[in-house]
Formats: sequence, C-alpha cells, structure tokens
Amino acid sequence: MKLIQALLISIALFISSLSHASTLDEIMKTGVLKVGTTGDFPGWSFMNPETNEYEGYDIDVAKKLAEDMGVDIEFVATDWKNLVSGVVASKYHMTSSASITTKRALTAGYSNSYYGTGTVAMTLAKNLENIVSWDNINNSNTTVAVTLGTVFENEAKKSFPDSKIVMVEAPAREYQEVLSGRADVSLTSKVDALKLINLYPELSIINIDEPKNAKLFAILLPRGDQEWINFINHWISDQKNKGFFNQTASKFGL
Repeated sequence: MKLIQALLISIALFISSLSHASTLDEIMKTGVLKVGTTGDFPGWSFMNPETNEYEGYDIDVAKKLAEDMGVDIEFVATDWKNLVSGVVASKYHMTSSASITTKRALTAGYSNSYYGTGTVAMTLAKNLENIVSWDNINNSNTTVAVTLGTVFENEAKKSFPDSKIVMVEAPAREYQEVLSGRADVSLTSKVDALKLINLYPELSIINIDEPKNAKLFAILLPRGDQEWINFINHWISDQKNKGFFNQTASKFGL
C-alpha cells in the first residue's frame, strides 16, 4: 500500500511539474522567442511594405532580448483586438508594447513599464480652425475614429459621449478615416501621432501640448508564469541601467 501511495505521489508531483513548466524553459529548450506584434504602429512596430520586415522601437527591444537570451526570434502577426487573447492562448510568449490597463491585467500579466505617453486627437490641418481643443470634439456633429481593441476605443466613449464613434478593425487604422473624410477626428498616442504627421503632412495634432490620459507601456505576458515575468523584469532593469531604452528611443525619434 505504501509503495502504491509513494508511486501516486511521484506521479502527481511529475504532472504538477509539467503543468508549471515556465515559458522561459520552453524558449530555452526550443531556441525560439515568439513575439506577438501588430505591425501598424509607426516608430514602434511597423511592417515595412518595401522590405516585408518589421521595424521600430518594439522590434529592436524584442531582438535585443532574444540576442541576450541566445535564441532566435519569431514575430507573430496579430491585431489589437486579439493581442491579449493571443498571449493567453500561448500563440506567442510575449507581445510588443501595450498600454497598461486594468481590463488587460485581469487576463494577462505585464512586465514593468519602460516607456510612457499620452493620448492626442488628430484631424486634417484644414480643420484646425474649427476644432481647436479637446473640448470642441464632444458634440453630435463630430465623428471620432478609433481602432477596435485599443485603449483609445474606451477613451473615446468616455471623453466624447455626444460624438459619433466609428470603430475601425485592423489592419485598417483610425487615422485613415480622417484622411478619407469619413471621420473628423482620430485618437492615438502622442508618439504615434508624431510619426503620422511626418508621413501625412495633411494631418495635424489638436492637443499636442496637453496629451490626455497618461499611460505606461509594457510587455504582455502569461499571467500565471511568474518565473518568465521575473526574468523579463530583471532584463528590463538591467537594460534601463545600461541606457538601452533611451538610446533606442532616440534612434526612432521618440
């Protein structure tokens, strides 16, 4: 009887060890770090149509992490609507930058933050005379575009209850609605907007000096895998001390 009990305990411990295997161990075993990224965030994660390669701040961060781990990297295409579910379903081991929100944190884990920004509103330059401030946006005559699944979707609903909200599904982007004339205003982060006005001179930022809803960027990770989260946090702290994040931000004009 004792032998059977010991055997059952050994089996239970073995099964438990399998179920609690860390993502870190899996990456080191396979030699591949899988990173979910949207590729629609200029300056951060952008799929260059000319090279068919990802480029940007987040891409350099992920490549540096893989290099320091001594593994290869695989970028997995996703969109904002499915960014969290992808890491929960183990389609990838981590994501590129995502704003920290309570809703996301209920489902997925986060690394420590390594960058911060705020929300700005964008419109066509020719419309700036009529839309001069954030407060001017909230009226029934204004259409506001946001990308589905981003934090800006909820921000638009809360900030502009009287406006018409148009939600665009990736790979389309909210600013394209403004460029086409289907929307008056679009919402995005200040760092994204600064890149967009360089790409599209006809666009302008309405509240560039007063961004709203300051937010922190971090990496989304499997919520229950504390070993993997700890490893990433230690790596972030080390790279902060070495100046890597500031140097990379300067490289991309962030």
